[in-house]
Amino acid sequence: MISRDVVLGNLEKYNLDGAKIGVLASHSALDTCEGAVTEGFRTVAVCQKGRDAAFSRYFRAQREADGSIRRGVVDDTIMLDKFSDIMRPEIQQDIMSRNALFVPNRSFTSYNPIDAVENDFAVPMVGSRNLLRSEERGEERDYYWLLEQAGMPFPKKVDKPEDIDGLTIIKVHHKVKKLERGFFTAKDYDQFVQKSEELIAQDVLEPDFLKHARMEQYIIGPVFNLDFFYDPLEEKGENVELLGIDWRFESSLDGYVRLPAKQQVELEEDGIIPEYTVCGHNSATMRESLLDKAFELAEKYVAATKKFYDPGIIGPFCLQTCIDKDLKFHIYDVAPRIGGGTNVHMSVGHPYGNTLWRTNMSSGRRLSKMVREAIEQERVDEIVT
Repeated sequence: MISRDVVLGNLEKYNLDGAKIGVLASHSALDTCEGAVTEGFRTVAVCQKGRDAAFSRYFRAQREADGSIRRGVVDDTIMLDKFSDIMRPEIQQDIMSRNALFVPNRSFTSYNPIDAVENDFAVPMVGSRNLLRSEERGEERDYYWLLEQAGMPFPKKVDKPEDIDGLTIIKVHHKVKKLERGFFTAKDYDQFVQKSEELIAQDVLEPDFLKHARMEQYIIGPVFNLDFFYDPLEEKGENVELLGIDWRFESSLDGYVRLPAKQQVELEEDGIIPEYTVCGHNSATMRESLLDKAFELAEKYVAATKKFYDPGIIGPFCLQTCIDKDLKFHIYDVAPRIGGGTNVHMSVGHPYGNTLWRTNMSSGRRLSKMVREAIEQERVDEIVT
């Protein structure tokens, strides 16, 4: 891990009165930028050529002579040939020369090796740098390990295909779409063999996909991605906040399940199996009798991160859950940073965050609110790693 002295030494060179919020221009960057602008910051989006139009053109900020925002949310862009170029020393220096505090998202750790994120990225990062590794499934101390240490519920693991004795989801990366999912389900070993052979033939799976697969019980129930926030600076209210809840649209799964059951069976007989590529999100609320259980999960997660990943979670995190027929939570994924579905709440805020803060409070705005308070209280070193 990069020396904390190096990161704080770079932070000391910042003019925090002119601090900006920086982010890789993908995933949840619009939410991050919108929240920053709402809290009075200017923004820096680090873009990749060829997929930058939303940030460099369509949501580009326009300001009046007095600096007030007229439209848009992206003030500055840094254009790269590829996202991994952000690790080049001169690019990092460019970010820091703009006084940009960097907000990590999943794209940042997907397009850059986690070793480089931990050891080579010297830009002060808002959030928990060391926790980002826990999102890499298969690591010794990944989020499944952390959930187990915390005594939190997650789907039962299936060790080998021969052990499948009920509906099981096989989690693996897509062969061609490297950052997407090649997930599929199977009810027994024979179906596992049949489906995996079909997906290998369709170039969805690598022939040796099982080496990197996670197999677990498939929980039948609705999906609730719980968008939480932990503010280590808060001294009057609770440090843990539920800002909102989202759920995802997956292609081609969502189109598949809208067909009549007979046609679904016919498609499967033809070897056409739905894919689980996330392509959008929507907002949700949850019955209030479940809220206490949700907060209990969040508190356990925060405590476990403090114990095993000092200093623990800072800022936004997402517990991705299913709720079964007995109204019990099962955590199937954890995001130790801003979640992928928070854009559904940008500008208008999250239902729960709005209720708590009595104004429009999105994840992006809540993050920048913490940064603003840290600057005012001269405590920025407590929220960067």
